Amino acid sequence: MSQGFSIELYFDPALENQVLKAWNVLARRQISTQLIEIESRPHITLFSSPFLDPAKLESVVKSFASKQGPLPLSFTSIGSFPNDKNVLFLAPVPTMALLQFQAQLCEAIKKEGIEIGEEFKADSWIPFCAVAQDVPKTRIAEAFCVLRESKLPISGYAMDIGLVEFSPVREYFSFELGNTVEA
Repeated sequence: MSQGFSIELYFDPALENQVLKAWNVLARRQISTQLIEIESRPHITLFSSPFLDPAKLESVVKSFASKQGPLPLSFTSIGSFPNDKNVLFLAPVPTMALLQFQAQLCEAIKKEGIEIGEEFKADSWIPFCAVAQDVPKTRIAEAFCVLRESKLPISGYAMDIGLVEFSPVREYFSFELGNTVEA
C-alpha cells in the first residue's frame, strides 16, 4: 500500500557513500534500520504528495533537470524535528542555489495543476537528508552521539532528480541534472 510519492534529489557516489556510512553505523548499533529496510537511497526530498500521477510529472521533471547543473551540497549539522516520527537528519547549508532549485521545481509542478503542500512552499521548506527514522525515544541521545562522530562537513554534489513511490521505495524515473541526452 503506497503512502505517497516524492521527488528526490540524489547525490554523487562519494557523498552518497558518506550518508550510507551513517545509516550503517546506526543499523549496526540497532538504533535504526528503517531506511535500509524500505530500500531508500540517500536524498533530499524536494516535494512529496500522497497522490500523484507519475506519468504527468515525468516530462516536467525531465525538462526541469535538463536546465539544471550539478548542485554543490555541504552537510554541516545534525538535526531532528520536534514530532513523534523521531527522524534524525543531516542538514545541508541552505544555499540560495539549493533554495531556488527547490522553489523553481515546485513552480513547474504547480503549473501542472498539482497542489504544493505547505511544508514544500518556498518560505517553509527545510532541506534535510534523513539518516534515521522511528528512533526509539530512549536512544535519540545515543544516535546523536553516534552521528556526531561523523566527520562533518561532508560535501559533494546533487547529481540526479527522481520520482519515487514509498514505502517500500520504488523509483519511477530519475534524470541526471543538466543531461539533455535522450534515454
